[in-house]
Amino acid sequence: MHWRSRSAAYAHILAPETLGGGSAEALGDWWSERWKWEQETHRLTVADRDGEIVGFTYVGPSETDGAVELYAIHVVPELVGTGIGRELMANALEQLKEIGGERAVLWVLEENDRARRFYDRGGWVPDGGTRVEAVSGQPVPQLRYSLSLR
Repeated sequence: MHWRSRSAAYAHILAPETLGGGSAEALGDWWSERWKWEQETHRLTVADRDGEIVGFTYVGPSETDGAVELYAIHVVPELVGTGIGRELMANALEQLKEIGGERAVLWVLEENDRARRFYDRGGWVPDGGTRVEAVSGQPVPQLRYSLSLR
């Protein structure tokens, strides 16, 4: 599910060879390994429809001082725009409040206009933080968004 969502969301941003590299199985293995180390401090929430996972969020502590972080929110491409993302976001914000911190942050690919509009509508705002991080080995500019949790 994450592989499909990611491929659709980043198709106009990542080079075809970067986007096509790896596999859904490799991404699943990566998540399994990550969960082993973060299950005490992070929360993974899935949305399902008729027993099939159609979306997820991943939240936890942040390296940003005084903040907690939304690390991922993904919905299968054919259900983007149906409200599943909004429901997942509302749930993620409640979880972030429970984890603690004055504000929540997330990082979004600078060229991911659809995601940026989604976050804008949800009350998130760019806070001036920037970075260049590799996505499947390709360096990609990212913007940090913040949202007060008070």
